[in-house]
Amino acid sequence: MDLPDLKDDPYLKLVRPLVEAYLAFWRADSRHIRSLRLTPSQFDVIATLGDSKGMTCAELSARTLVTKGTLTGVLDRLTAKGLIRRDAVKTDRRYTKIGLTPKGETVFRRVYGEHIAFLRPFFERALSQKEVDQAVALLGRLRDSFHEEDCRPCA
Repeated sequence: MDLPDLKDDPYLKLVRPLVEAYLAFWRADSRHIRSLRLTPSQFDVIATLGDSKGMTCAELSARTLVTKGTLTGVLDRLTAKGLIRRDAVKTDRRYTKIGLTPKGETVFRRVYGEHIAFLRPFFERALSQKEVDQAVALLGRLRDSFHEEDCRPCA
């Protein structure tokens, strides 16, 4: 098989800038979240639970970027910090509903707003509102193309 030439392949030209943008975002995002005394996974769970009536572990796993294998440990640490509570679902005791405690709500209100204020200038410097809308649409389409049913992993 012939190797593609990066200069000639418009799709390969996208890979490096996409990864570089992700890594630059991840570094700044993670550093700021850690300055708030949370891990990125803890922040993701708190931000997802904020302004909600709670979620089951399955719902939380589907709505966060935290893997199922990591979620239990994250929840254990947030429980130890007094930021979340675990309640049995009354209609089906096999399920547990996760919600923020009053202390967790206070942390959510503080850190979520502070983090959004931290991130906003990066986006405002780089993109207009129209470009943000376009980027959201394009990145969504790209993400979805990796979830296509006919997309098969390498054998």
